[in-house]
Amino acid sequence: MSQLSYDEIKERKYIVFNGEPWEVLTSHVFRKQQRKPVNATKLRNLITGKVTEQSFHVSEKVEVAEIDSREVKYLYNNRGEFWFCELNDPSKRFEIEEDLIGTQSKFLKKDSIVELLSFGERMIGVKMPIKVELKVIEAHPAVKGNTAQGGTKLVKVETGAEIQVPMFIKEGETIRINSETGEYAERVGGNSF
Repeated sequence: MSQLSYDEIKERKYIVFNGEPWEVLTSHVFRKQQRKPVNATKLRNLITGKVTEQSFHVSEKVEVAEIDSREVKYLYNNRGEFWFCELNDPSKRFEIEEDLIGTQSKFLKKDSIVELLSFGERMIGVKMPIKVELKVIEAHPAVKGNTAQGGTKLVKVETGAEIQVPMFIKEGETIRINSETGEYAERVGGNSF
């Protein structure tokens, strides 16, 4: 297994810390007065989701976490159980708990292809595309006079999620949503404003 020195522990890297896999969210190498440099990091545990701050000193090294990734197909959910199957073999079905998927679960639509992340034999999460396209199934019409300030309204998309969108979005249109933030990105096709 490869090792990272204190200054190589950067954003988007996966490391093993205290025997568990962590994703580095932020890192900042700095030097306090006459002392040796330190890398102040913010880490997210890939198993529990817990976020913690940790400082790594010049003499410290960490192991790179070997995170395996493979594409799987989302089938359906039933009472908080999310069912997937192997991409090339639909008969090989398995369940992933909702807390491993996180808030992105509300943007999963039938037959979506996602990446399943695992550490050793343990499933640790699902990585979705950053932008997902979903059809608007419920949208109240814009009321004349309330669009001048660039207002927003709440709509429901085909997965059941509700998000804020600009007033001009209508029922039946397809929109692009950032699956990490849950925010409206743009309308797909049609006129752009």
